[in-house]
Amino acid sequence: MLLLLMAIVLTPVQAGVRYDIVLEHPQRQWLEVSMHLPTSESSELILQLPNWRTGRYQLLPMADGIRQFEAVDGQGQQLNWGKVDRARWRITLDSPGPVTVRYRVHANELADRSRHVDDSHAYLDASGLLMYTDAWRDQAVTVSLQVPQGWRSVSGMERIGPHAFRAANYDILVDSPIETGLHQSWQFQVDQRDYELVIWGEGNYDAAQILEDLKALVAVGGRYYRGQYPYQYYLFIVHATDGARGATEHRNSTVIQRPRWRFGERKDYLSFLSTASHELVHTWHVKRYRPKGLVPYDYQNDNYSELLWFAEGGTSYLQDRWLLEAGIMTPKEFLNGLAKRIHQHQRRPGVAIQSVSEASFDNWIARHGDYGHNNSVSIYSQGYMASWALESWLLNRGSSMQALHQALLRRFSLPASYDPEQFRGLLSELGQASIEPWWQQHVMQPLSLNFDALLAEVGLEWVDATEREWDLGLATEQGEITRLDRHGAAWTAGLALQDRIVALNGLRWQASHWRSLLAGHEEGDIIEVSVFRRDRLIQRPLRLLRTPKVEGTIQPMASTSPEQRHRFLQWSGIEWPFSAEE
Repeated sequence: MLLLLMAIVLTPVQAGVRYDIVLEHPQRQWLEVSMHLPTSESSELILQLPNWRTGRYQLLPMADGIRQFEAVDGQGQQLNWGKVDRARWRITLDSPGPVTVRYRVHANELADRSRHVDDSHAYLDASGLLMYTDAWRDQAVTVSLQVPQGWRSVSGMERIGPHAFRAANYDILVDSPIETGLHQSWQFQVDQRDYELVIWGEGNYDAAQILEDLKALVAVGGRYYRGQYPYQYYLFIVHATDGARGATEHRNSTVIQRPRWRFGERKDYLSFLSTASHELVHTWHVKRYRPKGLVPYDYQNDNYSELLWFAEGGTSYLQDRWLLEAGIMTPKEFLNGLAKRIHQHQRRPGVAIQSVSEASFDNWIARHGDYGHNNSVSIYSQGYMASWALESWLLNRGSSMQALHQALLRRFSLPASYDPEQFRGLLSELGQASIEPWWQQHVMQPLSLNFDALLAEVGLEWVDATEREWDLGLATEQGEITRLDRHGAAWTAGLALQDRIVALNGLRWQASHWRSLLAGHEEGDIIEVSVFRRDRLIQRPLRLLRTPKVEGTIQPMASTSPEQRHRFLQWSGIEWPFSAEE
């Protein structure tokens, strides 16, 4: 009976895959992985390392970090293996039996948020170091770590030991990164949910203030989705570091990276909290329901969707609204952030070229720099604007963005997904009118918005900045032109990328104070710009232009109707009246 009971208990573990990770010399930034596979009846096994990680829609050369790969059978005998392509290995089996695979991984990709180890910690996203097979992708997995003494390990996965975790399948493993090392940790509870904040690294952060604000933030998330939480435990991992910034959402956790001295000033702290809010929104929006093309994740190839603008930009649209409703961000800070977004939108030539649908589908091959600035849009910033216009459409028809998200959660929670047709159908249902005309104009075509009308709907108005400055419509690095604004002053003058500016009107160019060389000039004056192009000196006439030095401001209208004030509450989550000076 005892042997039978042991067999019953051990079968689920034996049927899955076990990973052992050894951080023997973390200061060398190498770790060792042993992957123990159950008995296979096939004559060969195909092991794969993902070519991208969730939350970053770009193929990455992660398999290049793998070295000293080997495979052995249940008796420890070497098995034949070979590389199939960039991230797949084929193992040949002489007879059925268990297989153990061992390899080393170089872990120095902190900024990619895939894998990083040093003498103080390790951040381990499974997509960057743990292989899988299609045959056992849906089976339970366990992960055990051998780490230096004094280190502590955390993850969104089920804990089965001080440095060991279990996941129901590989997909949950990939969406549950592990942070281990010397870090600070705080726990708290909100609405009967457990939360943990872990900070690795020194910096000018105020942990007590962060905890207070995170408590208020997560409560808003629960209210927004009417208590429908997709987690019982949530983990905030913060890297206060140098040379890395950004964040990634996961199933019930997030990792946020910031320069260690960029927490103290109010604007920096709000930026950190906006990022935390963005990733928290993702816990529902993308991690609980997401567009077709991303379900299930194809870890080896591009995952195409025309709705990434909503998955990411729609998340950006909610992040500061949640902070405003939580009382963390003041109305003035919220409106200043919106004004900055409008200003950046108006100064990006690519908004007249690419639609949010095109940007979504092509995000896997998106380029930045001059080409991207002039010919493309961001799924984040332009998706924010499209989401704002979408909520205006919904509010005008008695619905809201919140109603849309709640309906998506009800109808398309994983393993389901929604395609563009289903998404449009839901919008038409919520708005009790066809979304098709709006969709063609705002999603399938380059987005053109009437910001004055959008603001007026909620009792707000735009006030232009009065201070203006010279604007050549370019960016330089050590005098070399790295970006030209399409139809800007330098573009119109015939300057080109990689031209090296040396003088304005015969006076030596200096990036730090070139504007002082234009003292006494008026807008519209023609000056001579001297540049080296292919090592030959040439001159071009340039007509001077001025643009607002800063973005304009958004203010409450002096007189508003009850409808505008009610709409403001629906849109912002806070009551009218409010002070735009607070």
